[in-house]
Amino acid sequence: MPKIKEQRMEDLPKLPNTFEWTEYNSRNPFPAGTWNSEIFKNDGPIILELACGKGEYSTGLASLYPERNYIGFDIKGNRLWVGAKRALDEKLQNVRYFRAYIDHLDQFFAEGEIDKIWIIFPDPQLKKDRKKLTSPKFLDLYRPLLKKGATINLKTDSPELYEFTLEVIEDLDLTLHRNVSDVYKQCPEDPELSIRTYYEGMHLKKARTIRFLSFSLD
Repeated sequence: MPKIKEQRMEDLPKLPNTFEWTEYNSRNPFPAGTWNSEIFKNDGPIILELACGKGEYSTGLASLYPERNYIGFDIKGNRLWVGAKRALDEKLQNVRYFRAYIDHLDQFFAEGEIDKIWIIFPDPQLKKDRKKLTSPKFLDLYRPLLKKGATINLKTDSPELYEFTLEVIEDLDLTLHRNVSDVYKQCPEDPELSIRTYYEGMHLKKARTIRFLSFSLD
C-alpha cells in the first residue's frame, strides 16, 4: 500500500466526522436509531450516499441543503478520507462518513430511520446482478430502513445498470418518480443532478451519457 494511502487509512478513524466499523458481530452494536438525537443533534432528514467514493456528492448536497443530514458509505477508507477531510475543511456540520460494508447497513440504522438514498456511479457489476446496488437483494435490505415514500436515486453512466434498474422497478411494481435518459440534455439546471464527481468528469470527457432514476419501494 503506498504511504499516502497507508497514512489516510490510519488517520480515518481519528477524524471527528467519520465512523469505521469492523465488529459486525459485536456484543456492543452500533447505536442504530440515534443518528438524529446523538450524532447530528437535530431533527433533519437522514440521507445516505452508498458507495460514495470520495464523497463529492454528499459534500455537494450537504452544501446545498444545510438543514438535511448526509452520510456517505463506502468500504474504501482511502477515498472516504478525501470526502471527510473536504467536509471538515468546508466546515460542513451536516455530513458524516462511515467505513463499512453496505451489506450490513441494517446494523447501523433503525427501522424507518432513512429518508432518502443516493447511489452515484456505482460499479455496474455487469456479470453479477445480485451485487448491483439496485438489485432485489439490496432493495430488500433498504426497505425496512426507509421511511414510507422515501426515494432511491441512481445516477449512472452505465446503460446496462440503467436498463437493469428499470426492469427491477417494473418487475417489482415499484413507483418510478423520475426517468432521465440524458441528464445534461434534459436537466442542465437541476442543482442536485449538476453535482459532478471525479469519475463523472472522466465519463463526460469520453462523451458518455449520464442517466438518472428516482423511485420508491412503496
